[in-house]
Amino acid sequence: MINYQTTYLAYTPCVFCLKPVKSNSKHISPCFLSQHGSPRRAKMKKTNVDQVLCVSLLILMSSGKVDSHSPAFNDKAQLVLPEFYNIGWMKELDGNTLLSDITIPGTHDTMALYGGPAAECQAWSLEDQLKVGIRYLDLRVYAFENTLYLMHGIIYQHSKFTMALDTLKAFLSEFPSETVLVRVKPDLFDKSKVQESVEKLIEGDSSVWVKSTIPRLDEVRGKIVFVQVDSFLLGVPLLETDTKGDYKVIHISDKEKETFQHLNQAMKECGGNSIILTYSSGTGIGTLEGMFLTPKRVAEKIDPWLYDYLHMLLAEGSPVCFGIIAMDFPSVDLIQTVIKFNQ
Repeated sequence: MINYQTTYLAYTPCVFCLKPVKSNSKHISPCFLSQHGSPRRAKMKKTNVDQVLCVSLLILMSSGKVDSHSPAFNDKAQLVLPEFYNIGWMKELDGNTLLSDITIPGTHDTMALYGGPAAECQAWSLEDQLKVGIRYLDLRVYAFENTLYLMHGIIYQHSKFTMALDTLKAFLSEFPSETVLVRVKPDLFDKSKVQESVEKLIEGDSSVWVKSTIPRLDEVRGKIVFVQVDSFLLGVPLLETDTKGDYKVIHISDKEKETFQHLNQAMKECGGNSIILTYSSGTGIGTLEGMFLTPKRVAEKIDPWLYDYLHMLLAEGSPVCFGIIAMDFPSVDLIQTVIKFNQ
């Protein structure tokens, strides 16, 4: 039985490695600086939400341990999509739906593909993440000598912000029914330079939404939508369900409870004047008790748990909105499960 006694945890995991490591047969030096409610979704009353949560918690507490080999988790770099896979899933959504009223699959630390077990949070390239259905990206950006580098801590992720923009625009050109939310989190030093540099890059670009008002889907189809965070204030406001330090994982059972609570909060607040964001990711790196819980090890347990929980809610048939769920190492099946909440 899952033990729900303590709460510690939840979102943005990963701590950089302190030594050079090898990943995918390439030498990666961590010391980068030394080298250089849609209209058809009924608004739920608080009582209805509480009923859903009560039933869900009872079932979860009696569901037993999850299978770490569940199809909800993926750490394979090669993306294999089923035949007739619906890449442009947003095409099916009502264009009058507010963006804050859509349940959106996302990735935490989207570009964290390099740096070894302590740093890697995803398996698929940005292009493949978009193809599989991811519509929220978490980009960590460092401004250095007029260039915006994509980072994870001090580890350079072999890509630049301009390259990510090009990938996004190419995808949206091919699938104009879609929109992609992008969180640009300034990293390392001189964080104020990140927004200044981004503003110069997108000046006069009509394919990027930088307004603070929540748009309807038809207003942003084929566009990139920035979300506000920390010292990056372009785009729509973001409300995160986690609090500082929640990403630290010592016991998986506590992480399950924490994620459950965050999703419940998201369920109640979805559809307002902010985009709701919940991270299911976590790491024990940097703690003593959880020092062997890498982002991948956490995802091996949490992704199946999340998959089961979401399927349980779908089976209940209640109208539910979660906003963004940002994950580490999600599978095709888990991403599709998140998307199903928009049907």
